[in-house]
Amino acid sequence: MWQTNKKDVSPLYQQIIDHLIQVIQKGDLMPGDHLLSERKLAEAYQVNRSTVVRALDELESYGWIERIRGSGTRVLESSIHNRQIPTPFIRLLGRSHSKEDPYTIALKRKIKEPTTLDLYTGDLPIDLIPNFQFPQLSWEELIDAEQQLTTTGYLPLKAQIQKKLARHIQHHSSNQKILITSGSTQGIILLLQTLLQHGDCIGTEATSFLYSLPIFSPLGIELQGIKQDNEGIDCNDLEAKLQKGKIKLLYLNPNFQNPTSTTMSLARRQTILDLCKKYQIPIIEDDVFGDLTLQTPLPTLKELAPEQVIYLGSFSKLFSSRIKIGWIYANAPLITRLAQVKNQTEQETDLLPQLLLTAALTDSAYEPKHQALLSEMRRRSEAFTTKMTALADDWDFSPIEGGLYYWLTWKHERLSRKDWQLFLDYHLALAPAFLFGDSTNQCRVNYTRLSIEQQVIFFDKLQQISQQIKTTHATR
Repeated sequence: MWQTNKKDVSPLYQQIIDHLIQVIQKGDLMPGDHLLSERKLAEAYQVNRSTVVRALDELESYGWIERIRGSGTRVLESSIHNRQIPTPFIRLLGRSHSKEDPYTIALKRKIKEPTTLDLYTGDLPIDLIPNFQFPQLSWEELIDAEQQLTTTGYLPLKAQIQKKLARHIQHHSSNQKILITSGSTQGIILLLQTLLQHGDCIGTEATSFLYSLPIFSPLGIELQGIKQDNEGIDCNDLEAKLQKGKIKLLYLNPNFQNPTSTTMSLARRQTILDLCKKYQIPIIEDDVFGDLTLQTPLPTLKELAPEQVIYLGSFSKLFSSRIKIGWIYANAPLITRLAQVKNQTEQETDLLPQLLLTAALTDSAYEPKHQALLSEMRRRSEAFTTKMTALADDWDFSPIEGGLYYWLTWKHERLSRKDWQLFLDYHLALAPAFLFGDSTNQCRVNYTRLSIEQQVIFFDKLQQISQQIKTTHATR
């Protein structure tokens, strides 16, 4: 059992807080697990009960535990990403409030090994990324290009995005403008800085990649998870939370939601729009996978309600995350405000990637290469689906309509972090659900990074891991 460190100048209650947080972050205590009683904790830590009580009081106030009269103390079943690190003032200068998940650290280390199958990274594999020949630019041409760089982006690129949007988002609003950003994440940050204040709350799906972004705690903004099913977020749960008046903004991935790959139904889209209109809640629609649609797409939220919805797009999923170019499509007054914030905070978007993308989008080979990419993605997706049926006794999944990911669900006992360590031991790098919320029995797999030949290796390893997990659980 851990013991207090007499050489540590921190108060004993603070040492206990730090230790319990470490235990929870490592996964030794999972959401819903009960702690020992106050008396037994005091005995274990060899401190007074009052010291334990103070530590638990602070952990509760920072969102790590809940204390229920008659039921004891348990790890809070809310997103771990909303929890705060209670850091004493003396350590503020040397310690970050945002701490990367230990599993993510181990996962990124494993990806660097050549024998690892990387199904975690949110990019297309190099062999699928469309390849283009870019023109050589003289210094004079580069200077000329800078003359077309405005506060909202490079004008020729904005024109190409406008053409793209006109094909896919048909609406009758003439008040919509474009702001180029350094990827969709910068767009999210700009919107948070502009539309929300410290203490405000943004609603999103209960399982969302937003929880993996370390941007909310520093801004003092809370994430509120909303239940979801196979059609998108649950409208009853959404309205119940909207009625409380805490949510000021709603963030959604209607198409191929990250990480679950759910495509929101048309009926659900309309109901959500009606609810948010009723409660006067703006919607951010992140359509980052819009270029990776494998079937006929549904109307975007932006098309259904152009004045109500702020639309985010990105080229990072199509051309890799190294090309950090995205855009915000919203009403003109908001775009003006966002551009001002972007300029004031010196969040500039480099000209060079904008030039490269403009060249790619205007290349006559762009559309044929894009269609060839989608054709290969369909082939890999169909093969993945076929092979998953052989593991139907252990894993559940739903067909996808686009995007990069399959969402797999383990059908048996709750998986612990020790179980997920097996995947790393087998050199499989994928994203367990606890990186995106509180669930523990699901994982996100980037199927596009598996060639047909590599799929054989992946499913062989997945079958071995599944059998080992069942054997381990049976002996407990």
